[in-house]
Amino acid sequence: MALCALPMYRGCNMMVDVNIHEVECIWLMPVDCALRCCWVVTNMEVVHRKWRSESARLYHRYHALAPEIVPRYFNDSADIKLPLELISEMPELKENPFHQKLLQVFSEDKQDNMSFNDFLNMFSILSDLTPQHLKAYYAFKVYDFNSDNFICQSDLEVMLGKLTGDDELSHEEVQLVCHKIMEEGDLDGDGKLSFADFEYMITRAPDFMSTFHIRI
Repeated sequence: MALCALPMYRGCNMMVDVNIHEVECIWLMPVDCALRCCWVVTNMEVVHRKWRSESARLYHRYHALAPEIVPRYFNDSADIKLPLELISEMPELKENPFHQKLLQVFSEDKQDNMSFNDFLNMFSILSDLTPQHLKAYYAFKVYDFNSDNFICQSDLEVMLGKLTGDDELSHEEVQLVCHKIMEEGDLDGDGKLSFADFEYMITRAPDFMSTFHIRI
């Protein structure tokens, strides 16, 4: 059981206890609030059905990468992991300049392998339905190339190299772009971007949600 926080309506005091197979509502509220809360619960069921469908579709793609290793039907007890090198061959990932770091971020065992749960988590975060704050959290981890929990000058240089090609910009142009990014995003002036700095920059980039997105 998990306790879900739902929007509170005026005159409504509601607690929703959610199970995969049932939704129980305990309330003491006016009729109009009850109707609105029932609408929320109904839509939760719709989202759950859609998510189960998406999970099945993603498992089919995971199975297709190595049908001789991955069972045809999902088995939660099976300890199956595929090498990141194999997953990186997916057309949707190959065209992404950050695909190697993206796979490393979502690989839980840090041994260059990916379980189906890792695979599912990655494409869930990259879905267009994922809230911006979650996308920002994982995007920060992807762009933190030296894994020091900050985006510093060297990270920005690597990022620009992947976006434009190593020979596309001169050294002076790279330094100019990095300086401009730091000037706009480094709120505390320490010469590097913390997650708070990065999240602030994301709020000023309305196209971020569409760029940190992969549809398969």
